[in-house]
This record gives sequence, structure tokens and C-alpha cells, in this order.
Amino acid sequence: MTIDGSYYNPNYPKYPYHHPYYPHHPHPGHCKTFYTVQPGDSMWSIANMFGISLDCLIRANPQISDPNLIYPGQQICIPFYCPPVSPETCKTIYTVKPGDSMWSIANMFGVSLDALIRANPQIPDPNLIYPGQQICIPSANC
Repeated sequence: MTIDGSYYNPNYPKYPYHHPYYPHHPHPGHCKTFYTVQPGDSMWSIANMFGISLDCLIRANPQISDPNLIYPGQQICIPFYCPPVSPETCKTIYTVKPGDSMWSIANMFGVSLDALIRANPQIPDPNLIYPGQQICIPSANC
């Protein structure tokens, strides 16, 4: 790689091509496939569609800064491998406030989104939570 981030094609050494590595984008070699987001999709529904954990899908797509905001046409990396998940126990109970999302609550308590969702099976759609709901916060090492 050169100083400007481009690579030289060994077959055409006089013609550099720009192919910088961006750590905030998924590495294509880690993706089993790419899925194109459809209207009505959520990260949660995509994870369920492919039988992987939500947390794994989120980690495989670091270019998505807020997993609650995905758009039709976006390309989502579906990873080859996701580590197995383990059961959680509640460390505390949190009452949902206006503006909260499962993602913001997970970040607030330093737990993975997938662990928070698994700890709250009473919530059928993690994208729909309401002020006043009681949320189980699992221990941070989950």
C-alpha cells in the first residue's frame, strides 16, 4: 500500500488503483453474502431471517452507526460466523423513558443489544418499546 492508501496492481505496476481499507466498513471476506434492505426491514428482522443474533449482525456492519436507522437499498453484510449466545440474568430493571430504544438502553448500560433483547423475551418486537415498560438489564459480561 502506498502512503495515499492505494494499492498497486502487480499485473499493471504503472497503474495504481485506489482501494483503501476502511475499518468502518465490513470486510467482504467476512461476509457470507450481502443483503439489500427492503422496505419494512429492520436489523432485527434481517438477523432473524438469516438465523443469526442481532448483536452479531450489528458487529458485522460497523458502517451502520445506528442499527435502528436502516434504509431500503442499503447493503447489509451477513457474516459467515456468529459466536454462540448464552443466557442472561437480570442485573437491574429499567423503566423505559420517552425517546429510549433498545439500542440506546443497551449502550447506556454497556451491554450488547442482542443480550438485552434475549433478556426480554416479553418484548415481541425490539423496535417497538414504550415509555413505562419494564426492561430487564442483564449483567454487562453477557
